[in-house]
Formats: sequence, structure tokens, C-alpha cells
Amino acid sequence: MFSMRRISIALSVALLLVFVSGAVASANEKIGVIDSQKIIFQHPKFEGVTKRLQQISRTKENEMKLAVDKEPDQNKKAQIFNAKRNELAQEEQKLMQPIFKEAELAVRTVAKVKKVTVVIEKSAVYFGGIDITDDVIQELKKNAARK
Repeated sequence: MFSMRRISIALSVALLLVFVSGAVASANEKIGVIDSQKIIFQHPKFEGVTKRLQQISRTKENEMKLAVDKEPDQNKKAQIFNAKRNELAQEEQKLMQPIFKEAELAVRTVAKVKKVTVVIEKSAVYFGGIDITDDVIQELKKNAARK
């Protein structure tokens, strides 16, 4: 299936690039911290996307087994396996991309409201920062309720 750690890292990098690239260090900076994994896991659409990915994974696995069973050549079996794995990764990215985008927008919205100028992944901070994780989750839920 897909790697939650990879998802968390991807979101963290994206958020760091967004907020750090435009920020200039100064004494007036307010630094926010987020737990991006918690945000993604509690996204209103995450459970549905996870179930859909599990279905797709089972389908790709069945397709791969059928194709591999018919193929006598070990190299072609490996190619079939890799192709199905790549197809699954593309589906994962396609389904998770809207969740990442909505999470990023929610982080921006909360940061703006709280006048936070820089947002960093919580695990990268030893001390300090304003934890806006729960506020971001509430913003996501509020936005989902509007739709």
C-alpha cells in the first residue's frame, strides 16, 4: 500500500517550501508548528481515500497475479510486478493530491488568522513555536461541512 511516512514527509516539505521561501527572518516572526501526519489522518476525506486505495491495491494485486501466473519468463514477471506497483503509486498520488492541497490551504488560512509567518513540522522543532495542528484540522472539517 502507500507509506504514511512518505506522505507526511511530502506534506512537510511542501509546507516548508511554501512558508519558508517567502519568509524573511526577523524579530517579529511568529513560528507555528504542525503535526502533518495527524492533519492528514484526521482529514475528513482520508478514510474514504484509504478505503478506495485498498480496493485499488487488491485489484492491482489480482491483475498482477493473473498476469504473472500466465508468464513463464522471470524477467517479464518482474516487469509486470513493477508496472502494477507503479500504477498503484500513480493512483495513490492522484487520490491523495487533493487532500494535500486542502491541508496546505487550511494551514495557510490558520496561519494568516493567527498571524503566524512561518510554519514548520512539529517533529523538526526542539522547543517553542505555536502548535496550530488542531486549528488546521478544525478548518478542514469546517470546509468539508460547507461542501
